[in-house]
Amino acid sequence: MIEIQVNGLVKSFEIGRNVLDGLSFQIDQGERVGLLGRNGAGKTTLFKILTGEMDYDEGQITIGQGRRVGLISQIPVYPEGYTVEDVLRSAFGRLQSLSDEMKELTVRMEAGESDPALLRRYGALNERFEAFGGYETDVAVNKIANGLSISDDMRHQLFDSLSGGEKTRVNLGRLILEDTDILLLDEPTNHLDLHATEWLEEYIRAFRGTVVAISHDRYFLDRIVTRVIEIQDGKADFYSGNYSFYAVEKERRFQERMKQYEKEQAKIDQLEKSAEQLRMWAFQGMDKTYRRAISMERRIERMRTTSKPTKARKMDARFNAAEFHGDEVLGIRNLAKSFGDKHLFDGITLKVEGGERIALIGDNGTGKSTLIKMLMNELYPDDGRIRVGPQVKAAYLPQIVTFDHPDWNLVENMMAAKKGLSAQSARNRLAAYDFRGEDVLKPVSVLSGGEQSRLRLCMLMDDEINFLILDEPTNHLDIDSREWIEEAVEAYDGTLLFVSHDRYFINRFATRIWELDHETITDYPMGFAQYRQVKAQEENEKACPAKTVKVKASTDRNRNGNRAQQSARRQLTICERDIAKAEERLTTLDADMEAAACDYEELNALVQEKETVQAELDALYEKWEALSVEAGE
Repeated sequence: MIEIQVNGLVKSFEIGRNVLDGLSFQIDQGERVGLLGRNGAGKTTLFKILTGEMDYDEGQITIGQGRRVGLISQIPVYPEGYTVEDVLRSAFGRLQSLSDEMKELTVRMEAGESDPALLRRYGALNERFEAFGGYETDVAVNKIANGLSISDDMRHQLFDSLSGGEKTRVNLGRLILEDTDILLLDEPTNHLDLHATEWLEEYIRAFRGTVVAISHDRYFLDRIVTRVIEIQDGKADFYSGNYSFYAVEKERRFQERMKQYEKEQAKIDQLEKSAEQLRMWAFQGMDKTYRRAISMERRIERMRTTSKPTKARKMDARFNAAEFHGDEVLGIRNLAKSFGDKHLFDGITLKVEGGERIALIGDNGTGKSTLIKMLMNELYPDDGRIRVGPQVKAAYLPQIVTFDHPDWNLVENMMAAKKGLSAQSARNRLAAYDFRGEDVLKPVSVLSGGEQSRLRLCMLMDDEINFLILDEPTNHLDIDSREWIEEAVEAYDGTLLFVSHDRYFINRFATRIWELDHETITDYPMGFAQYRQVKAQEENEKACPAKTVKVKASTDRNRNGNRAQQSARRQLTICERDIAKAEERLTTLDADMEAAACDYEELNALVQEKETVQAELDALYEKWEALSVEAGE
């Protein structure tokens, strides 16, 4: 069954330049499609057209009859005073209407009305309410909120008080809770941490409807899409596979077209020589050869219509690394930071040596950017100290880029940042970062987030540095720009500390992982792949607590006592949270058993579930005792 049919779609925002120029494609029911293309190729424009938010100039769009389309892109405006909980539950508008009518009928029946039509209507409403999951809305909301790291405190906050990233997460949760047949996801992972991204991947893989995703997260695309549509020059190219298949196949097609083009050029050269010879013979009196020369030249002109295959021009720039003499780049001792009642971390002690490449990871809101800002003296710790080596020359790319003169153009900002730089030299440096022509005369304030990051990197790369600090460096960048910054980081041989949720970036560069969780940093002196294996082992230990002490003992021999205690305390906090959940579930089961006392089958099922939960709780108590010993409590 066809879900989306697009034929000859044309859309322009300025005369003579079509963003979409005859775009045609088809998406069938249940497909998982990745929509790729450079920034500005028209991907978001296409999504807005599909949802009816934007009109188009030419073409035809058909959405499957009765199919509900949900888009996570712009944040809708909700009524004033709406909390996060209100926004999430607004997904159940249809159920709320059924519930309201059921309540009205209940009041009438309690008042003594016994009309058979009234009873039939209530029965039909109750059946529909149950079929649509009306009695499971609380479970659904809790499941989505936990998966997207929407805490209980956040659920009671006003929606308008949230940050842009938090609003995106909440709106994504609302969209998932809706009864949607077609999910359109526009950069859904940009504001999600690793935990929420992996949860979203699992949700999409289990989703029965159709998914079309715009994303520059290559791991995300590899895990969820089975087909790629690339928008290039306003038209669509198709690839039957995930992102990895697309990358290999696109290069193969380019090489094939290049070989065909070179073959045609060689044929054209040969024909041109032959035509020139025929004209010479015609000049010498052989009239028949003139007609043959004309025919051959026409053939050459038809062959010239094949354009040379091109690739996007790659940016060519590198960080200027300064030499570093010494052992310690950075020392952190007993660091603590709080904002009011919110404690971010306490007692952190770490050391960074020259040449290390460290990924600082953790859920949103745990304090990663705060720690980076303290390293750059933009914030000050409540306790402890930070020591930077005397020969360290640091450069910092913040998550939110700002400029001293946002109303100035790119050339003027470059000249202001680099004293003595001429306008032409500034233009030359900007060109290396793909800022060309009239683009360099735009005010910085009108640039996209990705363009502003690219401009800031352009300024950073002229300085000689040996300690590079990056806070979400790949956010808002398209895949080409991500590959460029990865090549630049690859060539940089100084010390690197970065915050990122881009698993491809982390896996490629991290030789050490700092995990910020539960007010402490656990140091994993290993790459990302090995870190994932260790985390999987920890999850297995939670499921099999009898093995916990033995495995921990072998692991702790490789770490100092302080680090071992920090890790044990972190696990202890998790264990206590799991115990609280199990105890709460037992209380709920007891209440359900009382209510089902007259229903033998339901009561038997509840008794069995209670026995299972009680066994899990007993195992958690044993694990808690073992962790308490390790944590020194």
